[in-house]
Amino acid sequence: MSTLEIDDLEDFLTPHESGMPLSSSVVTGIFSIIDAILLMAAGVFSFNNIIGGSVLEAELYPAAICFVWLVSLFLFYYGGLYDFKAIMAPFRHMFRVAIACWTSFLLLMAAAYSMKISGDIARDWVFLYAAVCFAAIFATRVAGYFIIRVLANAGILSRNVIIVGAGSQAEQLLQTMAAEHPRFNHVAGIFDDRINRLGPTVGGVPVLGNLDDLVKYVRRNRVNDIIVTLPWNADERLVDIIGKLRELPADIHLGSDLIGFRFPYKTSPNHFIDVPMMQVVRLPLSGWSAGLKTVEDRILGAILLLIFSPLLAVVAIAIRLESKGPILFRQKRYGYNNHIFEIYKFRSMYHDRPPEKKVVQATRDDPRITKVGKIIRRTSLDELPQLLNVVDGTMSLVGPRPHAVDHNEEYGELIHGYFARHRVKPGITGWAQVNGLRGETDTLEKMEARVEHDTYYAEHWSLGFDLRILFKTVFVGFFSKNAY
Repeated sequence: MSTLEIDDLEDFLTPHESGMPLSSSVVTGIFSIIDAILLMAAGVFSFNNIIGGSVLEAELYPAAICFVWLVSLFLFYYGGLYDFKAIMAPFRHMFRVAIACWTSFLLLMAAAYSMKISGDIARDWVFLYAAVCFAAIFATRVAGYFIIRVLANAGILSRNVIIVGAGSQAEQLLQTMAAEHPRFNHVAGIFDDRINRLGPTVGGVPVLGNLDDLVKYVRRNRVNDIIVTLPWNADERLVDIIGKLRELPADIHLGSDLIGFRFPYKTSPNHFIDVPMMQVVRLPLSGWSAGLKTVEDRILGAILLLIFSPLLAVVAIAIRLESKGPILFRQKRYGYNNHIFEIYKFRSMYHDRPPEKKVVQATRDDPRITKVGKIIRRTSLDELPQLLNVVDGTMSLVGPRPHAVDHNEEYGELIHGYFARHRVKPGITGWAQVNGLRGETDTLEKMEARVEHDTYYAEHWSLGFDLRILFKTVFVGFFSKNAY
């Protein structure tokens, strides 16, 4: 069996592209928010039905409700009731939910008794509150479970999984995953460098190609998880494979050796509920962090676009008055997951210059640059139109700077791990830029340093890290002696 071309791979399988990848952290977070609302609402409901009037007018009841609210959430969290596995098995954990609820109310009565105010709290209210809390929380978990199950089985809420390796470990893994209910994880295919010695399928799953085909496949399709299922004694091979795969925008897991399937194994709580494996590479932006990053970009990007609109207009007029040609310069760049997009910049060079066969970086006293161009490049004002890219979702405010297509392909061959910077969206400013690594990269060492900073950012993203970079950009990012 020969290595398959990427078009052939698509004939074998169409992944769940239209659905949303399930995130265990988002699911558990939503249930914790719902529980918090229900605990408060149950207290108010019980008060209105037993005591009457406004709960805010009573002296003890608001404090009692807050006490139950805090203690219940604490017990739920430390009792493992926000583990993904617990949420996906509501009937099995019903007793634990009941224990956590009733313990909260027993502690409430104990506290009231110790403070000699137990007689001021109606017993009927306490019992009704406890019953409503348990009933509402349990009913919500059951309903949520069935909704998630239906969405998962329909492929609307599922994750596309790729397996690397077609040996005994892969077969055992497939058997374990086949027993999963609901089916959160859709196994798209298997990739193995020994493809010439394999059949068309392993355990009913198509063998789609070798590792080079895998990289192309992930660039073309939505893949959420990659599981490497090679024997653990092949450590050098594992290191090489994971090093190659860590450039891809997917979570990478190391599947268990065969011994892991023979003994009881407790996994960390995630969407692979009973599958023995360990996560070795985490996708930088997933779950809540991906949503937070999107909100940051769209809202803050729109605000900055509005604030800088007068300055954008002034620069546009200056460019138009100085030289002929379009105000905006558009160029193809590689973005997230190596997808090509069109970046916007203010034109800073003469438009009627001879065409260039290859993109050449600007240098000091570059004759191609206009007078206005020198000013806006030195002050980074030429980058302001990229706020449009941020608003339309092709770029982020903070991220690795996108390189021209020619440079991307050139440095991708020269620098190991270069494409790991594409695991997040490119940005207007970035960790490399605020550390003095912007402008011309006339040596390989300079580009290696930039890639190192970009990779660090991709692997350590946080909202605080973004705000720190944006703050430093105000003071050190707009002016650079390296920007020509």
